[in-house]
Amino acid sequence: MNTNLSLNQSSPEIKPRTKAYIPVKYKFIIGHIVAFLWLCFSVYVSIPWVFDLAHLVSFPLSVVIIAGLAYIPGYLTAFLVVSLLLDRQPPLKTEYPDKAVTILIAARNEADKIENTLKYIAKQDYNGEIRVLLVDNGSTDQTVEKARRAAMRLGLDVTILKEEKPGKFHALNKGLQHVSTDLMITLDADTLLHRSAVRYLIARIESAPVNVCAVAGAVLVRNSRENLLARIQEWDYFLGIASIKRMQGLYQGTLVAQGAYSLYKTEAIREVGGWPDAIGEDIVLSWRLLEKGWRIYFEPHAVAFTDVPVSWVHFCRQRSRWARGMIEALKVVKPWQQPQLFVKYLTMVNLLLPYLDTVYTLCWLPGLILAFFGYYYIVGPMTLLVVPLTLIAYWVLYRYQRSVFRKLDLKIRRNRIGFVVFVLFYQMIMSPVSFWGYIQELARLRRVWK
Repeated sequence: MNTNLSLNQSSPEIKPRTKAYIPVKYKFIIGHIVAFLWLCFSVYVSIPWVFDLAHLVSFPLSVVIIAGLAYIPGYLTAFLVVSLLLDRQPPLKTEYPDKAVTILIAARNEADKIENTLKYIAKQDYNGEIRVLLVDNGSTDQTVEKARRAAMRLGLDVTILKEEKPGKFHALNKGLQHVSTDLMITLDADTLLHRSAVRYLIARIESAPVNVCAVAGAVLVRNSRENLLARIQEWDYFLGIASIKRMQGLYQGTLVAQGAYSLYKTEAIREVGGWPDAIGEDIVLSWRLLEKGWRIYFEPHAVAFTDVPVSWVHFCRQRSRWARGMIEALKVVKPWQQPQLFVKYLTMVNLLLPYLDTVYTLCWLPGLILAFFGYYYIVGPMTLLVVPLTLIAYWVLYRYQRSVFRKLDLKIRRNRIGFVVFVLFYQMIMSPVSFWGYIQELARLRRVWK
């Protein structure tokens, strides 16, 4: 993708809604009806597969394996497809708000990136006041000095604080104490904002109901040209993560307002005690906000670009940490404790992910090896039923993303090899990595309980 952020902005007028509005609860019901019908079809056509596998592993275990490989993924993907097809972003009341906002950056040894990050903040086309709070979390390089020089050169209102206690949550909470605006944005020190990023985040929350406390921005990949791994992740951020967030935003319960780039109501963060001491502090924070009855939206036009891991070791560590963060959130806030029906459902789905990743890791990968030798007990033609649904979901989201990029004057870079590898092999990478993350987190919890 072309991630050139020096853009010529000419915002179009907001068009009135022309299509009939379908209430969210009816979209939710329609999505589940279609998903259930797909499930019934899948079960019917897979009966021979179930009994063939049952001869080897017993009937109950056969159902458990096939449900994890086909039934449940198919149901969830069908629900996602219908939800995306029915999704219509509520129109903005204004595209040019002017409310003061604070951008909170926790930085540790970011001397090579902080100047660029501040430069893109200075380029924002936002009409309101932007204050920057940079919390230095024990840097041993020239992060602070370079930030000061950049702030003076760019004319930015930057306040620099120091927090010696290691841990991003310590730095964020230190910054929270000094935030004086009603709205605040958290931004990673290596994340670059599109010129209209702040404007669209605040326009969305200003147009939302009063019980919306946060808006997650759309994070895309900046360094996708570095190697194949980065190219694969480009499509994961552009289609995979974006489709999930768009669906969750439709049901008013985006499960993660990511710390890398999200907008919050300051008092809502203070109400839940700030950022927790957690591996996935942004996940736990988001779930605590939802538990309080707040809602979290997603704004696809509020775009920022980040660098993704380009080595397998760093990639595995990152995704393992995400998996551990989800387990952590499930422990802190149980899905059935969520007061909102849609959020209850969305968090319940997360309870299934360890099961799905475990089945995929322990059954799909060995089954794939067997299939190469002509034994299709686990992996065979039936397991491919989910692929068309997945491609439809990506096609729908691609159309949405194309319109978003057109409005932001961005171009979608051709990355065909990355896309093919992403569709065919990404799950083979992700499930074992997530599975290892679950094992690590369960081992940690076991030590804590002892």
